[in-house]
Amino acid sequence: MAYSDAIGIDLGTSYSCVGVWDVRKGCVDIIPNDQGNRTTPTYVAFSHNKRLIGDAAKNQATFNPRNSVFYIKRLLGRKFNSEEVQSDLKHFPFEVFRKGEMSHIRVEHRSEAKELSPEEISAMFLLKMKETAEAYLGTSIDTAVVTVPAHFNHCQRQATKDAGTIAGLEVRLLNEPSAVAISACLDKGIIGERNLLICNFGGGTFDVSAVTVDEGIVEVKATAGDGRLGGLDFDNRLVNYFIQEFNRKFMKDISTNHQAIHRLRIACERAKRMLSSSTNTSIEIDSLFDGIDFYTSLTRTRFEELCDDLFRGTIIPVERVLRDSKIDRRSIHEIILIGGSSRMPHFVELLSGLFDGKLPSKDINPDDAVICGAAIQAAINAGERSENIQDLLLLDVVPQTLGIETEGGLMSALLKRNTATPMKKSAIFSTYIDNQPDFPVHIYEGERARVKDNNLIGKLKLSGISPGPRGIPQIEVTFDIDASDHISVSVSDKTSGKSMRASVVNNNCLSTEEIERMKGDAKLYNAENEQEAGAARLAAKYELESYSYGLRHSLAKLQTTVNDAIVWLETSQEASKEEYEERRSDMKAIANPILQQLLQS
Repeated sequence: MAYSDAIGIDLGTSYSCVGVWDVRKGCVDIIPNDQGNRTTPTYVAFSHNKRLIGDAAKNQATFNPRNSVFYIKRLLGRKFNSEEVQSDLKHFPFEVFRKGEMSHIRVEHRSEAKELSPEEISAMFLLKMKETAEAYLGTSIDTAVVTVPAHFNHCQRQATKDAGTIAGLEVRLLNEPSAVAISACLDKGIIGERNLLICNFGGGTFDVSAVTVDEGIVEVKATAGDGRLGGLDFDNRLVNYFIQEFNRKFMKDISTNHQAIHRLRIACERAKRMLSSSTNTSIEIDSLFDGIDFYTSLTRTRFEELCDDLFRGTIIPVERVLRDSKIDRRSIHEIILIGGSSRMPHFVELLSGLFDGKLPSKDINPDDAVICGAAIQAAINAGERSENIQDLLLLDVVPQTLGIETEGGLMSALLKRNTATPMKKSAIFSTYIDNQPDFPVHIYEGERARVKDNNLIGKLKLSGISPGPRGIPQIEVTFDIDASDHISVSVSDKTSGKSMRASVVNNNCLSTEEIERMKGDAKLYNAENEQEAGAARLAAKYELESYSYGLRHSLAKLQTTVNDAIVWLETSQEASKEEYEERRSDMKAIANPILQQLLQS
């Protein structure tokens, strides 16, 4: 067998990719998409006659912003009224609405309004990754390891698993920093015990883990993160800044024009990337709004001032991880940075300052580390025993404290944050009132003292317990969490011997019936795409033919304009300032409509 039976999927906020363990070569193959790219934009778009995923969806987002869904990971498993969702809604061009407690998306597809859950959108993308892998491997795939931010709560993790189920995949989750540690352990051939600090600074989230690696054993000591701190938040800061600048210069508010905002967002993201390697950059957008060209500049210093609080926010999870892991910062042997946002110089400078000038390692590719770790773990889970991975063992931790509600609405913790998994923990509780007939168990997740400030993730009730005065019955509650983060809770009455056990399933997550319906809808979408394939082939041929001739005519006209301008420059070395400006204005009048037409095409 050339490849593992299972794949790894790095489901990112901005970009995603899929990989598989190559048994013969003893390494990970990152599988290219149908455009030949190793990463695929995490975009899904809808139009009057088709659904697009990946590069095609992102390419048309400027002209169809209301039906182009992106950054869906920021909505996955989150309640609509949460502070995080309400903050992000200001920056999404597509419609997000409340259904029950959770966030849903409304788009128009085939001239009909469609209401979709974030799980459905994510499933469309996971199915795209699955089909990409199947086409590459020549076999069907039904098992995958999908990476998630280490700080994801139970509902976010369950939502990711549900998305996999809808896509026809049995999903095991892997924390992104843990995936990096696995990749580093294999790539770097670490000998002896080493303490690693892994920072994953991507498009949507920021994660930090302190990891000890020793002879193939990867032990996560502590993890922390911020779900509202990623490249997207830096982009949003720039977008807001330039909206104000445009308003100040031209007395026009562009904030409600979705097309203009999306074009500005693309330019801001590009400028942010440029400032990682340059000290200044420019933003040039022709006809941004009401025919007005928007040209401005941005220095790295100004960018860092605008985002100062965001940069400083990255240090908080790092300090928390060092504190929880009880590892002195001087005992960190290596700092590993991954994710596109980790390239920002000011972030590297702040982090290095925290560790007395220690610079991050450059031995790990920040774009490939997560997917490599996911593919390796997928191969291990599938039973692959290649020599260089057979001894790898991951020991992870509980990302958030788990406990139950006790009298007065207080949180009684059974499994503290950063407890090593797998783990089984029991505690004895008693009744609140005399002769209480049953014992309800409300399971919460979070760090606050009162349950109302934490997340309710499940309920069960043990009935028929032995009657007795308040505080006398002995009720044992046991939390059991396995290596794949599956949580089960058992309750038993020590006197009567009655007991019950249940898996923790969040009430706000999808029901079995909803998942089955969405699996059927996913098949319908695929059937629609297949039906369109034949007609689309002829349409594509004629569109290419028309586009080619039109492009040749436009380029010829543009080339003539450029040549005329160059000839004029060579013969007009002593022209006045006004003549140069007039010539430039005449040239723009010819060139800009052509360039705009090409951009729209």
